[in-house]
Amino acid sequence: MLNPKNTFKQKLKTEQQIGMWDGLANSYCAEIAANAGYDWLLIDGEHAPNDIRSILEQLQAIAPYASQAVVRPVTGSVPIIKQLLDVGAQTLLIPMVESAEQAELMVSATRYPPEGVRGVGAALARASRWNNIADYVQNADDEICVLVQVESKKGLENLDEILAVDGIDGVFIGPADLSAALGYRGQAGHPEVQKIINDMIQKIRQAGKAAGILSADETLAKTYLALGTEFVAVGVDTSLLMKSMTQLLGKFKQSDTATQPQTPSVY
Repeated sequence: MLNPKNTFKQKLKTEQQIGMWDGLANSYCAEIAANAGYDWLLIDGEHAPNDIRSILEQLQAIAPYASQAVVRPVTGSVPIIKQLLDVGAQTLLIPMVESAEQAELMVSATRYPPEGVRGVGAALARASRWNNIADYVQNADDEICVLVQVESKKGLENLDEILAVDGIDGVFIGPADLSAALGYRGQAGHPEVQKIINDMIQKIRQAGKAAGILSADETLAKTYLALGTEFVAVGVDTSLLMKSMTQLLGKFKQSDTATQPQTPSVY
């Protein structure tokens, strides 16, 4: 048995990949998104009500499809990263990375010793198919993709140093937190925020890393793609479900949710 190839990582610098943010925390919903044909699906452990077991179930649901899973832990914790890798996550998006030192630790957490500090427990791990992948421990590092999320003033100030960290495959711009940190809470599309985001995309790509972002605004998403952004999430499953259900209800019944103005997306 061979270690699964991380096609998301392979494609990062060769083609643009379109993603969907999965916040419903449910394997059935994750499989529907995978069946829809998105290149990558973000399983959100930071803001959605996920835990290790629910993330595992979603990884299993997505596995038969071409869509690639990207997992965001609640925080950049070495023990949590170890658990996520052991249940089979190959691509991680680490939130709120603000320094080169933090980025270096996140890379180290994904590597087995002596290159890193990931604990060796392959016999218990789905990732190694419970030791049925004979050379898993020797080759696992090659298929791990580390994405760090820059979304604060401090992270923005230290972006050059973060980009210089070996082992970082890509930098994801967090538009909601970044716009709030810059004084434009809930206004990710503000011209000042957009100027900074556009500059970040160029800087990330010039450093040889892949740039990523989430935008539920079609015009902004297409703008980011035109700038060369390598991985772009273009929607959030919870928002899509809420919007479509509200619109359908409004065709048949007057209700508070059906008649109230749509709240602009923070993305």
